[in-house]
Amino acid sequence: MPSRSLSLAILPAIEAVAASQWDALVGKDQPFLRHAFLQALEGSGSVSSATGWEPCHISVWQADRLVGALPMYRKHHSYGEYVFDWGWAEALERAGGHYYPKALSAIPFTPVPGPRSLIAADVDADAIREQLASAWQGQCEELALSSWHLLFAEEQEVAAWQRQFPGLIAREGVQFQWRDRQFKDFDGFLASLTSKRRKMIKRERRLVAEQGFTMRRLEGNDITQVAMAHFYRCYTITYHERGRPPYLNQAFFERLRHTMPEALVLVQALLDGQPVAAALCFRGETALYGRYWGSEVVADCLHFEACYYQGIEYCLAQGLTLFDPGTQGEHKLVRGFAPQRVRSLHYLAHPGLAAGVARFCQQEAAHINAYRQAAAQALPFK
Repeated sequence: MPSRSLSLAILPAIEAVAASQWDALVGKDQPFLRHAFLQALEGSGSVSSATGWEPCHISVWQADRLVGALPMYRKHHSYGEYVFDWGWAEALERAGGHYYPKALSAIPFTPVPGPRSLIAADVDADAIREQLASAWQGQCEELALSSWHLLFAEEQEVAAWQRQFPGLIAREGVQFQWRDRQFKDFDGFLASLTSKRRKMIKRERRLVAEQGFTMRRLEGNDITQVAMAHFYRCYTITYHERGRPPYLNQAFFERLRHTMPEALVLVQALLDGQPVAAALCFRGETALYGRYWGSEVVADCLHFEACYYQGIEYCLAQGLTLFDPGTQGEHKLVRGFAPQRVRSLHYLAHPGLAAGVARFCQQEAAHINAYRQAAAQALPFK
């Protein structure tokens, strides 16, 4: 497809494009890229210029058909990204430059690996990426943005960007994911583990029950306004314990309850029949994603039960093959979550900063790759 048949547009809000056009480019396993999810972020005010996230999504058109897209935001800080570049910002500021605003292609507050560049299946992907690059480069030049960052993209996409634009700096990362190994059920999963870890998980689950908790999973339209409001109270507690306000407001979650209920799975912990803790997950066609958690009570092992074991059980019951429980945590490793490579890409306009960051990322990668390999050797499977 010749590039002259393509046109570019910067969207100041996701609602500037029809949901049917946008979602036609989104795979069935990525609820966070769906129009409804991005619209809930923007429509609730969780993502806005007031919160330091200015939507400027890139769209590529062939006549009146959307054939390529890239979520993008002009950022005035580095909160809610989970690929930490505060040190880069400080270095540029010390040199007399300005790191903010910058351009960011990611899902706000959502460090889940997945596609970022949305490209129609029947077009030349390289030509679309050329257009997308032209757009973010143009934004950096016209608006004096210091940089562009592509976070948590799929490995295949990272490789494609690097092939076309070798000057992009790659940064390594590690996350932990559970995958079904034809376990059939939770007992089958336990049977695959070493005796030490099998006993540990059984003891943790038994301890939750002995403290009087029962667990309940709600899906879709069974998640009522009352249930979501209780979840939100629990979610805010997690942030307040750290002395920070929550990134997301209650209106965001209420919008999701109405616009994409089929993607929601709410795990509740009940005490004397009343919910006292909750974890909200999202599901795709083959994957479950653990995202948010909070509790009104302090209880041994309740987090492990609500955020890990309930998710594994759900995947096995529903035939889902991947469970991504969220970022960080070596404690996931001993519970059967394997280390996975994740990468981000970075363009920095300042040559000196770019050179320094490239050296840093190269040195950091050696340590992260060694850690990932060591972690894989420590998995608890027989």
